[in-house]
Amino acid sequence: VAIRFAMCFPDVYEIGMSHLGIQILYHQFNLRNDVYCERVYSPWSDLHKIMKEQQIPLFALETQDPIKDFDFLCMTLQYELCYPNILQILDLGGIPLKSADRTDHMPIVIGGGPCAYNPEPIADFFDIFYIGEGETVYDDLFDLYEQMKEDGSYSRQNFLHEAAKIPGLYVPSLYEVSYKEDGTIASFTPTDASVPASVEKQIVMDITDTYYPKAPVVPFIKATQDRVVLEIQRGCIRGCRFCQAGMLYRPTRERDVDFLKQKAVEMLDATGHEEISL
Repeated sequence: VAIRFAMCFPDVYEIGMSHLGIQILYHQFNLRNDVYCERVYSPWSDLHKIMKEQQIPLFALETQDPIKDFDFLCMTLQYELCYPNILQILDLGGIPLKSADRTDHMPIVIGGGPCAYNPEPIADFFDIFYIGEGETVYDDLFDLYEQMKEDGSYSRQNFLHEAAKIPGLYVPSLYEVSYKEDGTIASFTPTDASVPASVEKQIVMDITDTYYPKAPVVPFIKATQDRVVLEIQRGCIRGCRFCQAGMLYRPTRERDVDFLKQKAVEMLDATGHEEISL
């Protein structure tokens, strides 16, 4: 394959395997013949200690290859409590913590998910933030990477510069951010005129005619969400101001009922689960 992609949930396996978003993207990426997407999770403290003592680099589950050998390392940032695990994963993986210290032969580190909407507190550790829903522009990013590798124009800096022109991708190294005394942002300006001045959230409006796993990966131990998951809609009709999901996943979009019935049957057959959560 042309691209090796490590999809990381920076928390323990039982939590990460319960996350539908990764299952959707894992399915989407592996439909491409040129991409091999594997899973990575944050080791529990006992294994972390052994890996440090034995100098075992953090590896992906499917091939057990070190994540530092991949082209991309993508972390979904679901809640702020997982932030220390971001550093744990980079440290165990043998990847420099700060984006500025990484070389051309190291993976491009991407952050996505709800916390990517407020990227500045952790901007130094990521090469790219993906703002919005993953089904939209990842294919454009992969095509750009392959093209630059093929024509010999790839360098980390060149790639990040071109990736910043793709809608929804925020490359922190190409922007100058200044702060007020209270820590809020005073100004946010690109350092290059060819880079967009603002980053627009990516949204899939038709969520029926899009990717959805037919045979999701079944965990080999009991996970927190130990059942088939059907996403019936994104967004919420209530729009409560205190609700992170209600604010981030707007507008409300519903999946077609016949599509959901079909997926329910397919996934129950494929997984052996006996329950469905909506």
